[in-house]
Amino acid sequence: MKAVFNRVTSLRNLVLACAVLLATSAFAVNKGSVQLMQPTQVAGKQLAAGSYKIQWDGSGDQVQLSILQGKKEVASTSARVVQIQSPSPNDNALITVGSDGTRTLSQIRLRGKTFALELGGEGSGAGSSGSGR
Repeated sequence: MKAVFNRVTSLRNLVLACAVLLATSAFAVNKGSVQLMQPTQVAGKQLAAGSYKIQWDGSGDQVQLSILQGKKEVASTSARVVQIQSPSPNDNALITVGSDGTRTLSQIRLRGKTFALELGGEGSGAGSSGSGR
């Protein structure tokens, strides 16, 4: 009888631990950083050159991206998670340069990751790139 009680208690604890783990991961925010080497447009906002933290939230290939300077959000936009062939060696900001010279952030690649964040359909990063760390 005692063995059955111990099994039920162990099973209940295991189920509870799994539920907590799943609930925690469902609300996890993904984080990274990016370095902009020159002033750059993001979602219609001009960001100065400098270091920024990024956070994205969502499931599947569509996410909501926030760009922060310190704790303050300075830009927010949608992004698409796209697979890349090999892990990025560094954190990189891919920049598209328009015919008028406007620099727009088009993709963020994170060190060691095999995916990139493509910003709001703003292009594939065919222009120049600024790298981070």
